Amino acid sequence: MKKILLAFIICFSFGAGQVVRADEGMWLPLLIKRLNYEDMKKQGLQLTADELYSVNNSSLKDAIVSLGGFCTAEVISQEGLLLTNHHCAFDLIQSHSSPEKDYLTNGFWAMDRSQELANPGLFVNFLVRIEDVTERVNKELGGLTGPARKAKAMEIGQRIGEEAVKGSHYNAVVKDFLHGNEYYLFVMETFTDVRLVGAPPSSIGKFGGDTDNWMWPRHTGDFSLLRVYMGPDGKPAPYSASNVPYKPKHSLPISMRGIKEGDFSMTFGYPGRTQRYRVSEALKLDYDISNPTRVALRETRLNTWKADMNKSDKVRIQYAGKHAYIANYWKFFMGENRGLKRLGTIQKRQEEEAIYQKWADQNGTTEQKQALANIKEAIAKMRTVEKTRQTFNEGVNGIEIFEFARDVWPIFESPEGLAALNSPELKEEFKKVGETFFKDFNLPTDKKLFVALIKMYMENVPKEQQPASTYALLSKGGYEKIADKIYAKSIFTDKARYMAFWNAPDAKKMAKDPAILFWKPIADFHNQNIMAQYAAGQAVLDEAMRHYVAGLRVLNANKKFYPDANSTMRMSYGTVRAYDPADGTSYKHITTIDGIIEKEDPQNEEFIVPSKLKDLYKAKDFGQYAENGTVITCFISDNDITGGNSGSPVINGKGELIGLAFDGNWESMNGNLVYDPKLKRCINADIRYVLFVIDKVCGAGHLVKEMKLVN
Repeated sequence: MKKILLAFIICFSFGAGQVVRADEGMWLPLLIKRLNYEDMKKQGLQLTADELYSVNNSSLKDAIVSLGGFCTAEVISQEGLLLTNHHCAFDLIQSHSSPEKDYLTNGFWAMDRSQELANPGLFVNFLVRIEDVTERVNKELGGLTGPARKAKAMEIGQRIGEEAVKGSHYNAVVKDFLHGNEYYLFVMETFTDVRLVGAPPSSIGKFGGDTDNWMWPRHTGDFSLLRVYMGPDGKPAPYSASNVPYKPKHSLPISMRGIKEGDFSMTFGYPGRTQRYRVSEALKLDYDISNPTRVALRETRLNTWKADMNKSDKVRIQYAGKHAYIANYWKFFMGENRGLKRLGTIQKRQEEEAIYQKWADQNGTTEQKQALANIKEAIAKMRTVEKTRQTFNEGVNGIEIFEFARDVWPIFESPEGLAALNSPELKEEFKKVGETFFKDFNLPTDKKLFVALIKMYMENVPKEQQPASTYALLSKGGYEKIADKIYAKSIFTDKARYMAFWNAPDAKKMAKDPAILFWKPIADFHNQNIMAQYAAGQAVLDEAMRHYVAGLRVLNANKKFYPDANSTMRMSYGTVRAYDPADGTSYKHITTIDGIIEKEDPQNEEFIVPSKLKDLYKAKDFGQYAENGTVITCFISDNDITGGNSGSPVINGKGELIGLAFDGNWESMNGNLVYDPKLKRCINADIRYVLFVIDKVCGAGHLVKEMKLVN
């Protein structure tokens, strides 16, 4: 009787927290036919499973790319035209900008192919195929556990990847899923000639700024256009004037029919990281220490930069990308804590874990019975150093000259590096690194940041978690004097000194550089002590989580489990859907261009409206992009996305592009940890607003002509 009752409790109580619902999940395309297809058809999908994912034939997956490993983009023409978010291309736009050519403020549009701008270092990955290699990996792992198992799995995965692409120009990686319980091979084709084609002014692409970030209702035209080029032979090639636009296996047709609430929607993309199986003790660590520490340190960086950005157009452009990047997750970490508290996520996890433990004690393996206890012990060790770890990562390494030093110094610790120190190739490479760094570096700004962040380091980090020499120095105060000495003499603070050093690089001189003398003892102590303790806890945690998740899958044997996001291609599906964020408040599923005009504030840089857009609005000159006398700007859906999905296409049941995912909503900022069907929403730019801006506002209608519009 007890076992029957326990099974009943597990099914109806535990399942509410960890088991997938219809709209929840970031699914591997390889498994759609087996796990999701029938449910997707019921919700409105009209394509076959092979039209979603196929190795041998053209499918939707062939139109989706990983952009630089940090965002998603999609092919929208047979000429290799890519659509992604403005914030995904923000660093590219910034890198091409100057006070004389301020593409951030004014936008950029290539009116012919010769004007498209190259972006060294940028790449896109097309997925060729996915293969389940779990059985092969596990067979070789045998009974290994802990770090030895993890290292062996990486070795096996590397070998499998090399075998998979031998004799081809493809590349491959094997990644673990469900905390090391499954392994999949991903074969990719990488193109490195990716050019900037167009971007709206920031008054459209970033409309609402930090105020509206992570918020709904939204009126942001968060998009930009790139183009992939290939060699004349059809294969990837480095940038060259002889390269030709990429000919895709599939490009997305664009629906001009619009959307209505309840319509089927799906996203394809490369979500970065979720932690849907994270246990209560880990969530408490985030809530109590990790998130508040990150927020405080990032706020200091943002305020310091912004003060100088407001005084100078040059500094504004130099720090625009850095500021936007740091601000995005500064607000996210605040929202995540708010969500954890509001939804009672920690308490719910504790309840689920109690049910798991009852099951494990009666039916689990020895490892499954001990898993939660081991997790708790591991996190307790990690907790003692977490504030120091975050202060070093976000604080010390947030100082630009130390970020720079961290990239350069390793060459002087490597025998191979020292042996090659005077090679012309190495010198030239590090001079290029310097050119890139100093282009967007302002010494007075970083010097102020040094003083502010080092003061926070001294206040946040216990004496015993600092190197003795650093504590002795900092305990005397005088941070300004320390900064004066470092910034006056270091090669990392002056371009001329840096370039002169690489004319005749000298290891002893580098070791005596004032920036290295200050930073390296902190970094060494941190790695040898703080990170050693953290890594020891992480190793125990990883092994225990493998058994915990394995237990969950046995406990819920009839349920469909999806793996956490890990920057591999995933599909989510759901519907266009409004929501009620709070008592007495309801949000519609769409916003319109009318809201842009309502929000306009010429005195606030976040809410400036371009004069051309206002003129078109007054004249109601919306062209083919109108619906009921206005233009739909954005819409929301309950698709399950996270960071990395930025730029993902939102696709209807016919496989047509209806929007561009660019954000999540404030009420579900803990969405990386738990999916809430009532509140979790994906914020999307309506594709017709994107085309309206390209064509009518920015005058680049020639690009729309490349696309296949479906009425």
